[in-house]
Amino acid sequence: MKFSLNSKDNVGYSKVEVYNEDRVLKMAEHYREILKLLGEDAGREGLLQSPMRIAKSMQFLTQGYNMDPDEILKSALFKEDYRQMVIVKDIEIYSLCEHHMLPFVGKAYVAYIPNGYITGLSKIARVVEAYSRRLQVQERLTTQIKDCIQNALNPLGVAVVIEAKHMCMSMRGIEKQNSVTTTSDFTGAFQKEATRQEFIRLISSNLS
Repeated sequence: MKFSLNSKDNVGYSKVEVYNEDRVLKMAEHYREILKLLGEDAGREGLLQSPMRIAKSMQFLTQGYNMDPDEILKSALFKEDYRQMVIVKDIEIYSLCEHHMLPFVGKAYVAYIPNGYITGLSKIARVVEAYSRRLQVQERLTTQIKDCIQNALNPLGVAVVIEAKHMCMSMRGIEKQNSVTTTSDFTGAFQKEATRQEFIRLISSNLS
C-alpha cells in the first residue's frame, strides 16, 4: 500500500513523495525504540516526529530496490550504426554502506561502445541511481552497473569507474577525512590497453 505526501513551500513549489504506508509505520516504531535505547526521550517535542521522518528518509534512500535497471535501459533502446565510445561523466552517487549504513558519496563515469543499439543518455544515469540507492559496497556497485549495461545492450565493451568518499572512514573507525576510494571494471574492447587509456583520458579532461 502506498500513500503520497504533498508539501508546499512559500513560493508555491509542490513536492509529492510516494511511500509504502505499512513499511513506514513499522519502521517508525522500530526507530522510536532505537531512540529510547540511545537514551533519548522519544516523546519530547524535537523527536516526536523523528521516527516517521527517518522511516520515510530510509525508504527514499533505498528506493533502488523498487527499480529494474535492465528495464530502464530497454525502455529507450534505439537501433543506431554508431561504434565509437559513448561516455556519461560525473554522475552523482549517494549510497549507503551496507556494513554501517553510513553514506558514501561520489561520482560515476560510465562508457560503452554500441554494437547496433544505443540507449537514452539519461538511462545510464538512472541505472547508476537504481543500484546506488540500495545498501551497497562500492566494489559491487561498480560491477552491477557494468553487468547491467553489458547484458541489456550487448555492446562491444563497457567501462565503469567510481570515485567516492565513505563516511564510515571519515566519521568513525580510522577517521581519515580526505581518503577517496576508486573502483573500476571493464568488459570487451575496454580490456584493451589503448581503449581503456582513451577512456581514462576523456573522463579526466575538462572539455567544457
